[in-house]
Order: sequence, then structure tokens, then C-alpha cells
Amino acid sequence: MIRVTVTTEAFDAGDQLVALSTNGVGAVASFFGFVRGDGGLAALTLEHYPAMTNAVLHGLAEEAMQRWALAGVTLHHRIGRLVPGDAIVFVGTAAPHRAAALAACAFLIDRLKIDAPFWKHESYRDGRNHW
Repeated sequence: MIRVTVTTEAFDAGDQLVALSTNGVGAVASFFGFVRGDGGLAALTLEHYPAMTNAVLHGLAEEAMQRWALAGVTLHHRIGRLVPGDAIVFVGTAAPHRAAALAACAFLIDRLKIDAPFWKHESYRDGRNHW
């Protein structure tokens, strides 16, 4: 089972975990990321091209499913205007054993940071802005 969602709406990590754990699996691993306020960041706006983003995220999930014995992968990413403290990403993996779930989860969050085609506009409290 692969679930990929890109949305402007807030999400509940608990709901994401429950959906993964209903497969009767032995382990669920997850990463839940938040917008940081480093360097005076006031807001982060993420934009994307939906067809491209969907293809890349599904491709990453499929690669993880092939590399590890997984029962499920969930990738949930937010777009739009976010402020420090907002939840921005959830990565979850379900597997019969913890080693596969943990390795796949680490792989996916690392690859998301590198490969996912999101464009970021950063706005700072001192008035600076940049893409």
C-alpha cells in the first residue's frame, strides 16, 4: 500500500500512523517534520507542479517498497504558506520487522529532501525574502 498526499491542509500524525498499522505489521517507523524558525524565518511558502511532484513521490515510495520488505508507505507533504512550528512532512513505513521499517523511513526522508520538486519562498522577520 502506497499513500501519497500533497495538500495545504494540516494533518494528524496519529491518523497517519493508525492507517499504516492496520496492516497487521510488526513495525511502523515514522518521521514527522516541522517548519523551523532558524535565522528569523517568519514564513515558508512551498509551491509545486502537481504532476511532477506526484510522479517523484510515488517513484520514491515504489523504490522503497522494492528495496525493503514493506507492507506500506505513506508520504504526506504540505504546500502553501507555513510558519515555524507548522507540521510540514510525514513519512511512515510499515513492515514485518523494525529494521526494514526504520531503514526505509530514513531513506525516504533523506531522498525527499533532495529529490522532491518543491519551490521554497522564505520570508524573514527583518523583511528579507528569497526563493
